Amino acid sequence: MTADQEAAHWAARLEDRITRRVTRRLRRRAWTASIEPFTGYGTQGWVRVLARAVLVAPDRPGTSTGPPMALRAVRGWRSFLVVPLPRASIEVEIDGARHRVEADDRGYLDVRLPAPLEPGWRQVRIGLDGSWVEARVLVIGPQPAMALLSDVDDTVMVTTIPRPLLAAWNALVLHENARRAVPGMAELYQRWSGAYPDGPTFYLSTGAWDVAPALRRFLRHHGFPPGPLLLADWRPRSQGWFSTGQHHKRQSLQRLMAELPQLTWALVGDDGQHDPQRYAEAVAEHPGRVAVVAIRRLSPAEQVLSHGLPLPLPQDTDVTGLLVVEGADGHELTLRLVDAGLLPPAHR
Repeated sequence: MTADQEAAHWAARLEDRITRRVTRRLRRRAWTASIEPFTGYGTQGWVRVLARAVLVAPDRPGTSTGPPMALRAVRGWRSFLVVPLPRASIEVEIDGARHRVEADDRGYLDVRLPAPLEPGWRQVRIGLDGSWVEARVLVIGPQPAMALLSDVDDTVMVTTIPRPLLAAWNALVLHENARRAVPGMAELYQRWSGAYPDGPTFYLSTGAWDVAPALRRFLRHHGFPPGPLLLADWRPRSQGWFSTGQHHKRQSLQRLMAELPQLTWALVGDDGQHDPQRYAEAVAEHPGRVAVVAIRRLSPAEQVLSHGLPLPLPQDTDVTGLLVVEGADGHELTLRLVDAGLLPPAHR
């Protein structure tokens, strides 16, 4: 046993033992190895490839023997009917060059690889046990551009996520087609993409990677522009039960700022959780890299379901030269951004 394994939290060690036993049993029952590709991104000679190696039931939607996932509206709990393949040996093919990589101890693949790809939406191939899938990657050009990074829960999708029972209902029981989009947000993001065509759109959430396919379908169904999803691993960690959502958001923001120095950012969130605080940290740590912070104000009822009090941008944040706009929904935020000159007026 390695020093890292000895230091692992007991919950993580227990999960690893259970996963190994379950994997052996399910393989005997004809469950098959599969890759769940996620949307990656890159720039200037590299791409970040994101995926997960799993075992799936033969009749699970999205497998070769089951009905296509994209054609079905399913309850949230079905997204979690997978078993990870720890340390799976995976091949990634980029522009004809193949790379042998290894998934982590929860089956996740998160690797940065050389890629001489032109800017725009591109495809890479990911192989496991002789089967290949395609994954989309967004290659961002080297020229300066304005990017949009959006929270998901209660910013684009009505979830009232801090309330545990309702959050569990939304994530595990509710049909995908019953989830509601925040009014006007899709239209706002489409207008933003039209105004800044060279700038990418990222979606950052504390939701689990298990729900990435459902979230992609939700965004596409409601007309949100495509973009990489940056989700979280809900499983036990070496240091404790789980990595906190706020740690995930902070780490993701820092990584994007470091990897994509050519981008200036518009950060969009809501005042129901900790988005203003996380965005304030980004403003302080990366001067001049954030052009605007847009905060959706939750309604009084949503605030009560959330935690009772709105969370404004911290008062000690240096907002010199920073535009902060607020609105109840996408329609109001659009008007504020038009007034600020960041979006063109609508054509009459």
